[in-house]
Amino acid sequence: MTSSPRVPGAAFLHAPGPTHLPKPVLDAMSTQPMELGDPALDSLIARCESGLKQVFGTAHDVFMYAANGHGAWEAAITNIAAPGACVLMAGSGPFAETWALHAEALGVRVRRTPWVEGHPASAQAVEEALRADEAREIVALFAVHTDTASGVTGDLAAFRAALDAAGHPALFVVDVVASLGAAPFAMDALGVDVAIGASQKALMMPPGLSFVAVNDKAMQVARANTLPRYYWDWQRRQSELNYRKFAGTPPQAMLFGLEAALALVAHEGFDAVIARHRLLADAVHAAVEGWSEGGALSFHVQVPAARSVSVTTIAVAEGIDPEALRRVARERFHVGIAGGLGALAGRLFRIGHLGDLNAPMVLGCLAGVEAAMTVQGIPFGPGVARAVRVLAAGSAS
Repeated sequence: MTSSPRVPGAAFLHAPGPTHLPKPVLDAMSTQPMELGDPALDSLIARCESGLKQVFGTAHDVFMYAANGHGAWEAAITNIAAPGACVLMAGSGPFAETWALHAEALGVRVRRTPWVEGHPASAQAVEEALRADEAREIVALFAVHTDTASGVTGDLAAFRAALDAAGHPALFVVDVVASLGAAPFAMDALGVDVAIGASQKALMMPPGLSFVAVNDKAMQVARANTLPRYYWDWQRRQSELNYRKFAGTPPQAMLFGLEAALALVAHEGFDAVIARHRLLADAVHAAVEGWSEGGALSFHVQVPAARSVSVTTIAVAEGIDPEALRRVARERFHVGIAGGLGALAGRLFRIGHLGDLNAPMVLGCLAGVEAAMTVQGIPFGPGVARAVRVLAAGSAS
């Protein structure tokens, strides 16, 4: 068996998940596990729960799953919607559609608001759909805060206002997988009933943990839901016993890493973390604006205010192969960027800028992409220089 030759230096990972792992997290995950009766394990879990509540902005329960974000979707669906129940999905891109398909696979009926490519989900369309539901069949509004595939960020306050204006009792269920720890989010203040997150993005962890924060209103709905479930069941996990919190053995290595990641967030300060993500995103957006002057690239998200602080989606002109660009960036310049998903496959590439990142890392990524575009003969305007200008006026370190 042959192995690839070692490449000096560090490769740049700029997918929107998984993201770069800081050394304290990697070190923490190498900690030897404890036996399940050790009180130190209960303390570790409690610290992770407390830290997650702060990140979610909630005083309510946060359940942790040894699963990716799709597992957390299933937890939300199976606890609040029995087969035959109806949910409303705010259309925002491929991830919203995949979540809708996930619900339908579990026997849930899904009504969708239209998805207009390059635009955020429409709060007006949400309100109209809720008002039209005179029989009050819709048990929940599902919304993706930042759709990782389209790069669009929705207005959660506007969705909450739409629910209130329609006088609809549906639960407000939000996927914050791509935005948690990168964009402002406060579950309780926003009136969100269920929030779904995952470890592999701004929380600077490997894939493998997902989280569901649940308020009292949603718990009441779950208690009344007679759908058979076990592993995903919130009521069973609402226990002081660690093996019941995880429906089995807790994933200790992931918990050690999560504790370290949450400590890094706390040390930097949550406001500072949010400001850093905003600045780095502004730098990437400035670079894309410069690149677009070459005529071959453009922003996929047409509404500037809806462009994500987590990931930027860059549309390519007809005849340009974004997958070939990604391959050159990865193999020759050691910069990992993401491609299009679903209906967007082959039409764009994505640059992630979330998690354990600073200004030099973002500049290195942008320079690597420019080098790959040069090799591919893709015309582009001044990008790195525009990003430097933004960063020089800011304070990311």
